[in-house]
Amino acid sequence: MSGPEITIGLSISLSGRFSFQGEQALQGFLLWQSWINAQGGLAIRNGEKRSVRLIWYDDRSRISCARKHVFRLLREDQIDILLGPYSSSLAMAVVEIAEEYKKVVWNYGGSSDEIFSHGRQYVVGIASPASDYLRTLPHWLAEESSALSRICVLYSSAGTFGWQVARGILESAAAPQSVELVPINTPLGDDTSLRILFEIGPEIVVLAGSFQDELGIMRTRHRWPSTVRAVAAVAAGVRAFSAELVQIADGVLGPRQWEPGITFPNIVGPTSDWFLDSFQGQFDRPPDYIAAGSFATGLVLTECIRLAASLDDEELRNTASRLDCNTFYGRFRIDSRTGIQTGHRALLIRWQGGHKVVLPSLPS
Repeated sequence: MSGPEITIGLSISLSGRFSFQGEQALQGFLLWQSWINAQGGLAIRNGEKRSVRLIWYDDRSRISCARKHVFRLLREDQIDILLGPYSSSLAMAVVEIAEEYKKVVWNYGGSSDEIFSHGRQYVVGIASPASDYLRTLPHWLAEESSALSRICVLYSSAGTFGWQVARGILESAAAPQSVELVPINTPLGDDTSLRILFEIGPEIVVLAGSFQDELGIMRTRHRWPSTVRAVAAVAAGVRAFSAELVQIADGVLGPRQWEPGITFPNIVGPTSDWFLDSFQGQFDRPPDYIAAGSFATGLVLTECIRLAASLDDEELRNTASRLDCNTFYGRFRIDSRTGIQTGHRALLIRWQGGHKVVLPSLPS
């Protein structure tokens, strides 16, 4: 290796309501750091490789802390590369600051479509946007249970993530399906949600809130109206959903950004099997899709730096706009104007007997 190390910074939630996801994301980045440094570091130009050092601060799942940490990373630490935080609300705050500094945010953990609006030029999305999380759900339900048509989406009115998930469902529904969108500004598990379900009498319930809020209302499932025949929840995409709810989770559908059994051709970087084994070996637990997404962000960043032969943010953003490749996580391709992810596709899963089952994609 030659030259000074490359510093890569992030504000990450290691405490507070996003701590589970934040810890997974950080561990994915730490594994990528180990992997790239074991190969001599990041290739910059003319065979030069430089080692990577991660710098991170716990934002305690608070927007104010995330903002403070990003200013510190940019002004004091003077990092070379800025990674985003986990959650759409925190990512939105970080992107706003980075835009002022003309610093690209490599955004793996904020999925709200709103992040990529307002003409922002310095954000690169890795995961499928929120509006695509459950976009295939109405089509799937129509094929599997054509008699079920009344859909009720309970979504958190805090931030924009829940609304964007709900919007994707509304846009993809087709007659005779009807969709009722209900914003909730109180915890999704309280009696207000139950009252709404009894007033509407839906056949399909979709939850789009925080992980803990969705667990709260799922625990009241035995009190729901008898009209409900199918359930989907954004939180169902993570392993902890079933671990927390056990039998209550059975049959629940959810979105998933990555599954180890899904393979892609001509991938950049290691395979899913390598990632699974290495993550388990380093952290003594299996990875969730959040860790896979952060590791894949490192792979995309590696490829962009190699192709650009530079750490300049303008050059890296332009290179990311042209890049079209696969990693074990899936396809990477962004809209060159907004930076929103267009190539990656969210999967639809269902919990059955404590196991996730990936549902086959339906023809478009």
